[in-house]
Amino acid sequence: MGAGIAIIIMVVILVSAIRIVREYERAIVFRLGRLIGAKGPGLVFLVPIVDKAVKVDLRVVTLNVPKQKIITLDNVTVDVDAVVYLRVNEPNNAIIRVNDYLLASSLLAQTTLRDLIGQVTFDDILSKREELNKRMQEVLDAATDPWGVKVTSVAIRDVSLPENMHRAIAKQAEAEREKRGRIIIAEGELKAAEKMSQAANFYTQNMAAMRLRELQTWTEIARERNMVVVTGARDSEDLSTLFGILKQRLPGQQPTTEQWSSEEDVRRMIRQELARLARGEAGTEDKGGRREEIAGA
Repeated sequence: MGAGIAIIIMVVILVSAIRIVREYERAIVFRLGRLIGAKGPGLVFLVPIVDKAVKVDLRVVTLNVPKQKIITLDNVTVDVDAVVYLRVNEPNNAIIRVNDYLLASSLLAQTTLRDLIGQVTFDDILSKREELNKRMQEVLDAATDPWGVKVTSVAIRDVSLPENMHRAIAKQAEAEREKRGRIIIAEGELKAAEKMSQAANFYTQNMAAMRLRELQTWTEIARERNMVVVTGARDSEDLSTLFGILKQRLPGQQPTTEQWSSEEDVRRMIRQELARLARGEAGTEDKGGRREEIAGA
């Protein structure tokens, strides 16, 4: 009976002295309160009653930084949360340097996020998020390095705004788009004015090109049959000259108002008079010189 009890006690002591440590774990062994070191993976033998082991997980741990209200540098209140990825790099330090490295890292991440967001403007949070993630990772990594913890990555997950700030940002975005639209229109007008100035200089040096362009414009306008083309004062000046010549040639025949009612009637009368002059039906006084003047006109 006593031998059986002794055997049972020996089996219990032997079982308690054996520890199985997984590949992603390490066993921190303390002998009579003093640190022996990290052991594993595999089988770890402990001295019963004398040794005590604490397991540490070496895998990457995800810390969710809860959402918190933060005031940015330009006095905009935002709700920001983040995710921190870390792992134990030195198992011994993670046990003897800090009481609970996960809790300590989580609280440090919240404080660091609040301090970092408070030093930048709202536009920087939206446009420079990668840079903020890197800065936060560097700060956390430097603070947790004595604990044997390595911060591998940090990501600012969400940035929320109050409802009134949504309307203000929408107005700002609309103003920015309107500004860009006006700048584009002004640049187009400037380029068009430059091209028109170059065209004007070219037409000034070459009047034949100006006349051809005018005829081409009339041709394009004439395609719309319901339009009326009104030309400049050049034709009126030509008609005035023809009227003067006609009055000199016909001093005794003053046309009536009905005869001058339209340009077509005047041109028809001038063609008839020119035809008469060509046949010699007009007077003989200064015939040669005036005929040449009318022909030239």
